[in-house]
Amino acid sequence: MIASYNPRQIGDVLVVVLGPDQGPQQVTQRDQIVEIKDQTGAVIGYNFFAAHDRLPELDHQVGQVHLTASQIDQLNAQLESAGFDQKLPTSEPAKFVVGYVKETREHPKSSHLQITTTEVEDGRTLQIVSGSPNMQAGIKVVVAEVGAMMPDGLIIWPSTLKDVESDGMICSGRELRIPNAPDKPGALILPDDYQVGTPFDFKKAQTLFSE
Repeated sequence: MIASYNPRQIGDVLVVVLGPDQGPQQVTQRDQIVEIKDQTGAVIGYNFFAAHDRLPELDHQVGQVHLTASQIDQLNAQLESAGFDQKLPTSEPAKFVVGYVKETREHPKSSHLQITTTEVEDGRTLQIVSGSPNMQAGIKVVVAEVGAMMPDGLIIWPSTLKDVESDGMICSGRELRIPNAPDKPGALILPDDYQVGTPFDFKKAQTLFSE
């Protein structure tokens, strides 16, 4: 689940994304709440109009909003009151995690892409296609898992790169907007003290590129 609020661009609307925006949509509006379903009938998002009245804490917030458990409860009560059946999830795993690149292989249709097998939390592995020039097996990296929102607003969904499925993204320091990160392509290779499978600590990472 990704929530965002940008009143200057779209007005007083809290946008909550639950799934990828693909193909025809079914839209239902009740009590200034818009429910959006995909062509299969699955709910992929909600737009909460008059958002500031619903959550006054949104004052001065712009961009991604990390909703608290209490705020999610309030929004779920409003969904129920409006007659919607779907509820927002009350908790979700971290979307940016420390990963370990177990192996890489060449992409059959690209000379600059590699197909990685990357371990994330609980020993689970993801197939991630990467164009990082420094990609190699045996490194610790930052993985943006499916459902993550990058600092520039890009949402990570499953994708296909030249006919090969990719479930997530291996990030560079520049993409994560870490201070003093090199302004060039290349995966952020983490020091050994980062533990595979743990949430990536953005605060700790502020000193990774200290001058």
